[in-house]
Amino acid sequence: MTDLFSATMLLFLIMDPLGNLPIFMSALKYLEPKRRRIIVMRELLIALFVMLLFLFAGNGILSTLDLRPETVSISGGIILFLIAIKMIFPSSESNSLGLRVGEEPFIVPLAIPLVAGPSILATLILLSNQKTADMGNLVFALFMAWGLSAVILLMSNFFLKILGSKGINALERLMGLVLVMISTQMFLDGIKSYLGNFTT
Repeated sequence: MTDLFSATMLLFLIMDPLGNLPIFMSALKYLEPKRRRIIVMRELLIALFVMLLFLFAGNGILSTLDLRPETVSISGGIILFLIAIKMIFPSSESNSLGLRVGEEPFIVPLAIPLVAGPSILATLILLSNQKTADMGNLVFALFMAWGLSAVILLMSNFFLKILGSKGINALERLMGLVLVMISTQMFLDGIKSYLGNFTT
């Protein structure tokens, strides 16, 4: 996962815009379509600001907590694996957003934690620590993944109409399978790096 495409795909999969589609629609279904788009864009911009903050503050956070890169890579792989399992085998429990009819969501739950959740923030910290000399590409990858997610969420009505709930669920499971492979590779890279410290 050293190139721009891999980083973009990883961030896009963790943001999981297809999985978030039904939740966004549920939170905004009582609002006018025009107002709905404005709110989605506002929440996406707030999420982008939070993600950029964690991307640039990642090394500082690791230094403050005295964490080694190998530790973050291994734990990040485990967390992503658990997220992928939930994508493949979603819970049957319905999500309660706690919003009254006609109430506009602000920051919670759309921006945080649906778009800028703990998993994406932890991944950004990990990537910023691994690619200190390649921060430009990381920022570009984040913008690419965010942009793709924004397009999908802004076209939520279209995607739900074309794919249907079964199609959305099938795509989310497929994305979960890809994320399983990425998380396993991240875990193995951490183990390899950790064991390499004993051989040098």
